[in-house]
Amino acid sequence: MQKNSKKDIRTYTIVLLSIAIMILFKFIAPPSGLNSNSMAVIGIFIGTLILWLFVSIDWPSLLCIIMLGVLGGLDFKSLFASSFGSDTFIFLFTTFIATYAISKTNLIKNISIWFVTNRLARKGPWWFVTMFFFGVILLGCFMSPTVLFVVLLPILENILKMAKIEKHSKLSSMLMMGLAFCVSISSGMTPIAHVFPVISFGIYENITKSAIDYASYMAMAIPIGIVLTLIMILVFRFVLRPDVSKLKCVDSEELKKQKSKLTKKDIITLVIFCLMIAIWVVPSLLQNVWEDFYKLFSSYTTAFASLVGVVVMCIIKVDGKPLVSIKEATNGNVPFSSLVMCAGTLALSGALTNDNIGIVNYITQNLSSSLAVLSPYLLIVIFTLWAIVQTNFSSNMVTATVVTTVAVPIMLAVTSAGSLNVTATVVCIVGMLSAYAFMTPPSMPHIAIASSSEWSSTKHFLIYGTIFAIVALLLSISLGYFIGIMVF
Repeated sequence: MQKNSKKDIRTYTIVLLSIAIMILFKFIAPPSGLNSNSMAVIGIFIGTLILWLFVSIDWPSLLCIIMLGVLGGLDFKSLFASSFGSDTFIFLFTTFIATYAISKTNLIKNISIWFVTNRLARKGPWWFVTMFFFGVILLGCFMSPTVLFVVLLPILENILKMAKIEKHSKLSSMLMMGLAFCVSISSGMTPIAHVFPVISFGIYENITKSAIDYASYMAMAIPIGIVLTLIMILVFRFVLRPDVSKLKCVDSEELKKQKSKLTKKDIITLVIFCLMIAIWVVPSLLQNVWEDFYKLFSSYTTAFASLVGVVVMCIIKVDGKPLVSIKEATNGNVPFSSLVMCAGTLALSGALTNDNIGIVNYITQNLSSSLAVLSPYLLIVIFTLWAIVQTNFSSNMVTATVVTTVAVPIMLAVTSAGSLNVTATVVCIVGMLSAYAFMTPPSMPHIAIASSSEWSSTKHFLIYGTIFAIVALLLSISLGYFIGIMVF
């Protein structure tokens, strides 16, 4: 009881301090170019950030919206429209429901089992490891990280037990780290069911009034993810150097028996989900070929495909049951905390970039001259380093929000004629790296689960997570940067 009491006192102290900052900043004399509402929004930003980092991500986001309306001089209707009513929020909400429907099919389990039982995987232990990791990468491109990890963890544990691999051995640790790291990497490779890049996109659009299309983002993020995974396997093989001989004992035929035949429900769900992905990606690929088609679907926003897809899944019934039930999907299966924080970040970014508030203009006017001596590329390195460090020690969504909010106006100010392709590249790198959590338990739920499991250790996660964070940083400022300025 005493321990809980001390924790409660600490929490209440942080909450009161944060609220005090939100309120008192409005009464600080603003510098030239800002006003009392500007100071209030800055205070709300600081107070909310403290709560996100040390208390929670959900209810502080709601408090943030309240304070923006009460203290920030912003209209509540516009705040609600830019947060819970935004196409970004609707896209994430409906995509989470659609990916939940996919996770309930036999498809995910069958694909993962196929990756470790196919002919290549049977050629040798390292082929087995490679195929398993790339199976995680493939599935992770279309599923939320926590759901994917929970689905695949029993399959990995079955493999570990089948091969009689000792707990906390180098081999068991490698496989557990590889699963967790690949889940993180895949979360940055596409914006489908992944909050972090989508938050960065939303902030960029609020500031520039220009959208980032998913095909361009994936053209940059997918190659980086693939290269990073290959480097991860090489590091495991030549640095960690586990004895993989026991993987020869894995009975592929026994694993194959665990596969289940795809049902009619599974196939229909998969077809609808594939059509959703096609609507997200294909129009941008046809932009220069069929402009009217591109403009039509662009006007529908990214939320259109997932919104229609979920409705269709709810309508179509197989054996008297719908492909997905919104009631079932939202009963602990949709990460509402992430959605609420997304709403809060969208409202906050809208306030920070509001012309009447004037914070972005102030940053642009006052920092552009002092930062002009720095090259845009050096600034990209700074923001990339900031993103990869913060995301490995705190909330990924906070990283995407804070770094993007600061980076966009500065990059627009120092690049020639406010070049959008360089700024968009920075935004995409930050959004991608916000998912690249490898090192510490607070970074992501699945990292916390994996590092505290009986198969690995927090020490291994810290050592090898640090290596891969450095590699991700180097890949982002080299390969990521050069692909980005070509596709945006």
